[in-house]
Amino acid sequence: MTAMPTALRAAYTAEMTAARTTSMGTERWAHLERAHILSQPYPWPHTRNHIAMLGLALRQRDRREALGQVVRIIVAAPGSALGRYPESNTGRARAGLMTPMPIPEDLAQTIARAI
Repeated sequence: MTAMPTALRAAYTAEMTAARTTSMGTERWAHLERAHILSQPYPWPHTRNHIAMLGLALRQRDRREALGQVVRIIVAAPGSALGRYPESNTGRARAGLMTPMPIPEDLAQTIARAI
């Protein structure tokens, strides 16, 4: 298991902070989704991201999303540790648990520079 590179951790932390500080629910989700993409290979940040997603789903009283996040919290760390995760998946319940998705270009560049 490798540690999250410093530049990647900085980008992840910025997205998580933005998710906490914005007042718009849709923007919070967008930041959490971006943080999820960055965190997927790293067990603790990946799990922490799903915990934040669960918290937002509960605050919004979104039962489907909350249930989806509980499942994802359970599988996040083992999936990351074993390298079994769908690349660029946003981590939301509406995204299939193992469905790869296109990566936003700016995040692809951030990841490429960091590793």
